[in-house]
Amino acid sequence: MNKKDFVTLIMSVVGGILFALGMCMVLLPEWNAMTQGVVTGAIGLVVLLAMLLVRRKMDGKPAIVFSGKTIAATLFGVFSTIVFGVGMCMTMVWNIMIPGIAVGIVGIVLLLCLIPVCKGLK
Repeated sequence: MNKKDFVTLIMSVVGGILFALGMCMVLLPEWNAMTQGVVTGAIGLVVLLAMLLVRRKMDGKPAIVFSGKTIAATLFGVFSTIVFGVGMCMTMVWNIMIPGIAVGIVGIVLLLCLIPVCKGLK
């Protein structure tokens, strides 16, 4: 295993666990830890963003490259994730089962469309 892969693995696991724990703390009222959950989730996000910057630095690439394609792909990914999340909320929170499943499937298809957007077709 390369050094950069190991560093990425460790940082992504730590950041992912902190983010997930923070979200559990926020979303589970039984835990009564809203403020602590927001702080823990934010620390997890910072670790994940630092992992991205460290990985790119170890690859010898610039930290972040802004281009029209990158911004469009990011906005498309955010939109797709929101559509998927709305579908999940419709089924799990609002108890609107069949339309929620349909919206969730549309969100999944949109997220799958990110692969050719980012990698391209050959």
